[in-house]
Amino acid sequence: MENKSFEELLKELEETLKSLEDKNISLEDAVKKYTLGLELSKKCFEILNTNEQLIIKKMTEAGLENFELPKE
Repeated sequence: MENKSFEELLKELEETLKSLEDKNISLEDAVKKYTLGLELSKKCFEILNTNEQLIIKKMTEAGLENFELPKE
């Protein structure tokens, strides 16, 4: 899981969620899939958080710490 891209992890998470929707899944398999889903979502969140912090750092270094999107 460590060397996978965000997109790969997200796709695996989506597939895991779809498999949990199967009405014929055993309880044991459902718990395993649920646990895997939690791990995948945590990793995706960590990647997003890390990249958000990187963007904030780059903006601050560029003097854009008070950057605001134009209002519509």
